[in-house]
Amino acid sequence: MCGIIGIVGKSSVNQAIYDGLTVLQHRGQDAAGIVTCDDNKLYLRKDNGLVRDVFSTQHMLNLHGNMGVGHVRYPTAGCSSSAEAQPFYVNSPYGISLAHNGNLTNANLLKRELYNEDLRHMNTDSDSEVLLNVFAHELQRLGKLRINHNDVFEAVKGVHRRCRGAYAVVAMITGYGIVGFRDPYGIRPAVFGKRESEQGTEYMIASESVALDALDFQLMRDIEPGEAVFLGVDGSIETRQCADNPTYSTCIFEYVYLARPDSIIDDVSVYKARLRMGDALARKIKREWGEHDIDVVIPIPDTSRTSAMQLAYELKTLYREGFIKNRYIGRTFIMPGQQERKKSVRQKLNAIDLEFRRKNVLLVDDSIVRGTTSQQIIQMARDAGAKKVYFASASPAIRYPNVYGIDMPTKEEFIAHGRTEEEVAQAIGADKVIYQDLSDLEGAVRKRNSRLVRFDNSVFTGEYVTGDIDEDYLNNIQTQRNDSAKQKRGAQNGDIIDLHNSPR
Repeated sequence: MCGIIGIVGKSSVNQAIYDGLTVLQHRGQDAAGIVTCDDNKLYLRKDNGLVRDVFSTQHMLNLHGNMGVGHVRYPTAGCSSSAEAQPFYVNSPYGISLAHNGNLTNANLLKRELYNEDLRHMNTDSDSEVLLNVFAHELQRLGKLRINHNDVFEAVKGVHRRCRGAYAVVAMITGYGIVGFRDPYGIRPAVFGKRESEQGTEYMIASESVALDALDFQLMRDIEPGEAVFLGVDGSIETRQCADNPTYSTCIFEYVYLARPDSIIDDVSVYKARLRMGDALARKIKREWGEHDIDVVIPIPDTSRTSAMQLAYELKTLYREGFIKNRYIGRTFIMPGQQERKKSVRQKLNAIDLEFRRKNVLLVDDSIVRGTTSQQIIQMARDAGAKKVYFASASPAIRYPNVYGIDMPTKEEFIAHGRTEEEVAQAIGADKVIYQDLSDLEGAVRKRNSRLVRFDNSVFTGEYVTGDIDEDYLNNIQTQRNDSAKQKRGAQNGDIIDLHNSPR
């Protein structure tokens, strides 16, 4: 997952993009970048690290211009070298800078086409650079010295025809403006808004509405699946549907875990959706475990708090904060092996003994992925004196890999793969495990937007909405994502992984 921002302003946008990226830091902590445009000249700064570490005062002073795009990255199946930090740039045609959130599922085919037919060279393994070159070629093939928004929309149509997978994009065309667009399924989020200044109206595109809120932009709406929004340097704004058969298939994991609770995605409040997840989970417990003996409900910080609080309220059970998260520990620069992953839990969380002692505890998390962290936290609860430890997940069991921009492990590394709830409970050391039902999760998100008739819920079902994922594709990403492959790749490149953003 990644975070993207594009702003066309009436004054310098460097600080606004920086501030917006810090708000979207939860979407990517591996690398950050900003490119601005001033008098048809581009200024770029990008590198590995957090936003605050990548940009010094001097870097900010050098980012001139009233128009720019920004990106925060969390690496997917590829390596995490600084060469793949975004935005990417291509000089022909016009000079285009692009930032992308998602993953192209036909990237290898596109690479061959770009080299053999479009005569384009790529310098990294990133599918974002592939997408940039496809967009650039579609714009160049129009053969115009000067372009307008209609030409940009035609190029986006070409991208939709050629590219498969998930992509939310902001692309700055030097001297013309910024275009933002989503894939025809709308898998990854993107919104746009405006702000009135003394000089006139300014426009912004971002992954989540919270970035607009932080900069005092008014949310206009989400970019529709397949739609493109063009922000002209003259202050104009144009929108157009550029896909033939767009359909909402939003990634439901955005609401479970990825997005901030204060964001609105596809006209649905993430916070409200998580409240409804807690309601649904409480109803399941009442229905299937009416004579429960839960004394206290305790969330695993931070994303499960909203659901856990509502669950406790519906069960009329005590809610307590039993774990304190260390917010001042530095980034944990380690390789993503199981042993190292285990060591980090007690560095980041500490149990408050009095909330556990002699109690039957229901721990609530947003999801259970590998189960390594869950196992460690359950042991912490027992060490703190809990009599029984139950574990509830606000989402269904995760059994399949994500191919649309979330670097989840291979299916064999999922704790729920090939296991029943009882077997998962035994594996992580819980007295009982309760998973959310998929229909309840979908209902919790869909309630405020009836247009969301379909979701990308492939991590739960193994059904991929783009219809182009086969066993060969899954086997290929498995060789790239398993722990041994990441360790080998990191050793070769000297790369480091941020555990905070590693799948749990």
